Amino acid sequence: MRLLAIGVAAGFLGALFGVGGGLVIVPALALLCAFTTRRAAATSLTAVMVTAVAGSITYAFHDAVDPGAAALVGLPAVVGVVMGTSLQQRIPVRGLSYAFAALLAVVAGRLLLA
Repeated sequence: MRLLAIGVAAGFLGALFGVGGGLVIVPALALLCAFTTRRAAATSLTAVMVTAVAGSITYAFHDAVDPGAAALVGLPAVVGVVMGTSLQQRIPVRGLSYAFAALLAVVAGRLLLA
């Protein structure tokens, strides 16, 4: 049931704010399901693949997709995810957790000051 609730929350927030994967699924899996940061990130990326397809199709029906911009962001992102995954495998899980927490704190601070 926890995984289903995390999925619904991630999908809803993803559609509403464009977030869901890293900002919702990873912390939720770590806190509510005792996943390591590495396993949570890997699970999140796989789940995001599914939600990205569903969201893209839905937004396409509303004529809200810019395919050129999506390609300019998405194709380099493939390179980035391969590089990030490779690096992530070399970093201790505890270090990943601290780095992710720091990233979330920076994002929260920027949003509060914006």
